Amino acid sequence: MKILVTGGCGFIGSNLIRLLIQEKGATVINLDKLTYAGNLASLSDLAEHERYQFEKIDICDAAALGKVFDRHQPDAVMHLAAESHVDRSIDGPGEFIQANIVGTYHLLQASLEHWRSLPDGNNFRFLHVSTDEVYGSLDPNDSSFSETTPYDPHSPYSASKAASDHLVRAWRDTYGLPILVTNCSNNYGPYQFPEKLIPAVILKCLRGESIPVYGKGENIRDWLYVNDHAEALYLVLTKGRVGETYNIGGNNEQTNLDLVKKLSEILEEEIRGKVDTPSHLKSFRNLITFVTDRPGHDARYAIDARKIRDELGWEPKEDFESGLRKTVRWYSENQDWLDNIPPATTN
Repeated sequence: MKILVTGGCGFIGSNLIRLLIQEKGATVINLDKLTYAGNLASLSDLAEHERYQFEKIDICDAAALGKVFDRHQPDAVMHLAAESHVDRSIDGPGEFIQANIVGTYHLLQASLEHWRSLPDGNNFRFLHVSTDEVYGSLDPNDSSFSETTPYDPHSPYSASKAASDHLVRAWRDTYGLPILVTNCSNNYGPYQFPEKLIPAVILKCLRGESIPVYGKGENIRDWLYVNDHAEALYLVLTKGRVGETYNIGGNNEQTNLDLVKKLSEILEEEIRGKVDTPSHLKSFRNLITFVTDRPGHDARYAIDARKIRDELGWEPKEDFESGLRKTVRWYSENQDWLDNIPPATTN
């Protein structure tokens, strides 16, 4: 299977490509613009692999996209390219509109033209990877997000992703393009850019810097280990019903404060004495500081993943502690990758 992956040098994309090539036997064409969060070093071990090709492409460049489709003739598209950091979307929403909405439009158009040119287009698939943030915010006792939950985005990021979801479904209803959509909860794991909460906390602890937590740390998120997400995406692409949406979650709801405390405990166990940390620190928990909450900060996200479980047999393999320990070990053992990353900020 020849799969075109957009945003493959990003966090989820790089882990997905590694799975596709090393475990699924796929050929991968990686399209990435290489913005600040796209890192070629995340796939350095695959750079010379016979079933891997990299194309530095902005998905807003329609002409370049057309040439890529003509040259590679993919069997499927897995669309992960997106601006995804909420704080950045508040400060500069225009980039999110361009990448997430306009870029998705151009990719849909190129995919549609390619699909129409195929002698048997029934086997082509376009998988659009989205977020649970499009559903808005839950109260503590509300039911989890399902595939039929109405959209209610609250940030420029989630609004731009919601718009892209609607475009993808419209290209199915209007033109017949064989699409699938997934909405996932917060991912964590290796190769994540350190503006996101979990790698930011790890790096703050390694450097002995304060760990800023928004508000009182009461916001709740559902956490999913990235390799479990990658497995789910491949399963949806190959076994999912065309036109359907599948929610993907980790069954791990945590408040931000509880998450940071748990992560601090694991860091104490995993890295004390193994890597250089500030000698005056008695506990990583002492680094926690509370800062002014960000605008439009959703209270709670939670995913109901029964559909993908019942239809496709998927469930996460990692529980929260095992996934966190793997993540902590990876960051502590990959200083070369981290040396090329700017100082961490939090999500």
